[in-house]
Amino acid sequence: MKQESAEAIALQALAWLAGEGDLLTVFFNATGSGPDDVKSRAQDPVFLGFVLDFILMDDAWVTGFCDAEHHSYDVLAQARAALPGGDLPHWT
Repeated sequence: MKQESAEAIALQALAWLAGEGDLLTVFFNATGSGPDDVKSRAQDPVFLGFVLDFILMDDAWVTGFCDAEHHSYDVLAQARAALPGGDLPHWT
């Protein structure tokens, strides 16, 4: 996946997260960010990576987003890999 596509998916994820009231509060508490950060950093690929990292922490959040947006369940992991900091380490 190219970074531009990954950013588009991450923006969808951010919009979905914003519509999930209580979950958005959990995101703010977990990341130390707030509404101003969302507004000012929504186009920042690093911040979008944080959004995907957060959603990827819980399978229910992944399936909730993917079902709502009609994506395959692996799209968030693919998008995360295409954003800064998303490359998987090779342990061998």
